[in-house]
Amino acid sequence: MTQRAFEKRRIGETALEVTTLGLGCASLAGIFSAVPADQARATVRHALATGINYVDTAPQYGLGRSEHLVGDVLREARSRPILSTKVGRLLRPVDPAAQDKGNWIDPLPFNQQYDYSYDGVMRSFEDSQQRLGLEKVDILYVHDIGTATHGVEGNKPLWAQLAGGGYKALRELRDAGVVKAIGLGVNEWQILMDAFALGDWDVFLLAGRYTLLEQTSLTPFMTTCIARKASVVIGGPFNSGILVGGDKFNYAKAPEDVVARVRAIETVCKEFGVPLPAAALQFPLTHPAVCNVLPGPRSPEELDGILDWWDAHIPDALWTTLAEKGLLAEGTPIPGATA
Repeated sequence: MTQRAFEKRRIGETALEVTTLGLGCASLAGIFSAVPADQARATVRHALATGINYVDTAPQYGLGRSEHLVGDVLREARSRPILSTKVGRLLRPVDPAAQDKGNWIDPLPFNQQYDYSYDGVMRSFEDSQQRLGLEKVDILYVHDIGTATHGVEGNKPLWAQLAGGGYKALRELRDAGVVKAIGLGVNEWQILMDAFALGDWDVFLLAGRYTLLEQTSLTPFMTTCIARKASVVIGGPFNSGILVGGDKFNYAKAPEDVVARVRAIETVCKEFGVPLPAAALQFPLTHPAVCNVLPGPRSPEELDGILDWWDAHIPDALWTTLAEKGLLAEGTPIPGATA
């Protein structure tokens, strides 16, 4: 297979340059429906063969399963991609009969324990290295801290752990060159504004909050990223499937107002002969803070479908029409817009 010449963008002020399309490896661990291990590994190999150079995983995904599968492929790869994983959850062995599997179909036999402390971050990083079977991880994200996951009161002691020691651990790892970039990986932009108050970060993985459907993070978060020279990786570009013909938004059945907005966006896309998923996939990169879009295909065939959407030509007039119809937030930076 001939590798594609993907555009690359720099992460913050680091030396890391990622392809603008990445591979998210949550789905490969079998969320909501099973993914055979061979199929998961084949998907990672296919992504590398196409020229994608950024792969993201996490201990949570399949409760260790994703990191094991990703490591299997990366250990044999001719050249290693830029790899990110996450801290904030420690995996504890458990009897499978007593396991909290969540939405994972065939997870490894562990339960997760939240820990954002200094020792928790260091332990999580070392555990990930062992599951991956790799000595090198390029990016570490603090995973799912915030009120969306833990509630207002539940998040307070966890945030205190991060502020009281977890951030220091991340800084030590980065300053020593053990990892090259640090950030947070979350589904809510508000907690990232709190993170800026803790110190400097290189990159944030934000899922679902800067998409063709929703630009709630535009200001003050995205504007602050520009000012603080931090990059943004956009996860969940299809908003849990609603932008690829599904009925879920934020992991639940989409409410009618969201469905109506999607229909209105799709009508504009049809006017320009552009598939809605293609517009959804390419939209986040119109913002200068965004360095990468991170979909999560479940098979090589799904990845090929994503690549077809990636190749679709989108005229500037589509973006400006969406803006004129009030289907993009005011101030959204788009090609072809007048100053």
